[in-house]
Amino acid sequence: MDAAAAREATKAIPSVPRDDDGPVFRAPWEAQAFAMALALHERGLFTWNEWAATLAQEIKRAQAEGDPDTGETYYLHWLATLERLIAEKGVASSDTLHRYRDAWDHAADRTPHGAPIELRPDDFG
Repeated sequence: MDAAAAREATKAIPSVPRDDDGPVFRAPWEAQAFAMALALHERGLFTWNEWAATLAQEIKRAQAEGDPDTGETYYLHWLATLERLIAEKGVASSDTLHRYRDAWDHAADRTPHGAPIELRPDDFG
């Protein structure tokens, strides 16, 4: 992950969990979601202001649905924001995103703990 881009993102989006060295993550998937957002921003898919506004909307939506907002679900909101912007910008449809999410869930279910998850064509069945 580009350290300068990570610093820019954490300045533009003050809610990003961080310490003195930059953003902090509790699990690898959180860092991957963060990196995907950086990459899409660098490619011009959205501005940080647009990202922050959409993230705030996703957090409010989740809170209205009962999210306790303890900080443990922050990157779930990050993922929801990624999916929403990707669909709104026409990069991929919501149906395609759901199809891949289901396929990854299937692949994870059949993968022994600690082994790399590999997506196969039959995961889309």
